[in-house]
Amino acid sequence: MPTIFDESGNLDLEGQKRCLDFMIDAGSNGLSILANFSEQFVLGDDEREVLTSTILNHVAGRVPVIVTTTHFSSRICAARSKRAQEAGASMVMVMPPYHGATIRVPEVGIYDFYRTVSDAIDIPIMIQDAPAAGTPLSAPFLARMAKEIENVAYFKIEVAAAASKLREMIQLGGDAIEGPWDGEEAITLLADLDAGATGTMTGGGYPDGLRPIVDDYLAGRREEAVAGYARWLPLINYENRQCGLLAAKALMKEGGVIRCDAPRHPITPMHPATRAGLLDTAKRLDPLVLRWG
Repeated sequence: MPTIFDESGNLDLEGQKRCLDFMIDAGSNGLSILANFSEQFVLGDDEREVLTSTILNHVAGRVPVIVTTTHFSSRICAARSKRAQEAGASMVMVMPPYHGATIRVPEVGIYDFYRTVSDAIDIPIMIQDAPAAGTPLSAPFLARMAKEIENVAYFKIEVAAAASKLREMIQLGGDAIEGPWDGEEAITLLADLDAGATGTMTGGGYPDGLRPIVDDYLAGRREEAVAGYARWLPLINYENRQCGLLAAKALMKEGGVIRCDAPRHPITPMHPATRAGLLDTAKRLDPLVLRWG
């Protein structure tokens, strides 16, 4: 879920509620908040609390909500995760500890980090294995944590060769790998489903296009899933390669879901030509986002 701001850069909580209503109406199985695509890195701690309570209260149990609680500190991440659980989160998503381009934690520290978070909560942890962390997480290491750390059960794999990593992790981890998922705007979704992925966490602009692909695949209708993926791939590609985290809000503004699609400074707005290309690509598919408002 994107975080919605007004033109002054303040939180737009009414827009936020409309955003989540749209995402549920469009078929989302669940919502993930405060993620990197939510611009979590430009939010203050007080704003995180406001967004968590506002969103969970407005969702009111309609779908599960995953709260991203990433922080370098084991103690702070554990405390964030505990507050998220108390507020009603169904799961927390956590990247391995990193800071800047060079400050990393060795494997033993990463293991203890996730164990500390797990000890503080009773809900599942999704490990986000993303290039942004710059932290190698091998498939054997992920499988080991799934087997040995009680609440580590879900994995969002969005590094290069994600399908190969998913396949190896599932083979090594067995039943301890409850939720092998892909991400990265579903740019490798079909290969990842073939490797055993059971879900995907994408941007929030067109769940009505993405969910049927997963539903068809998991129901054994692979040819229908392939056809659906081929149909939506131009938009998936445009979001992944041209727009990034700005795509969902641009689509939502165009369709009257939200009033303002501005990111928070210092993230720069989308170039008008890029926006035009995104909308041209989207209009050919008639996604719900462009008519929900």
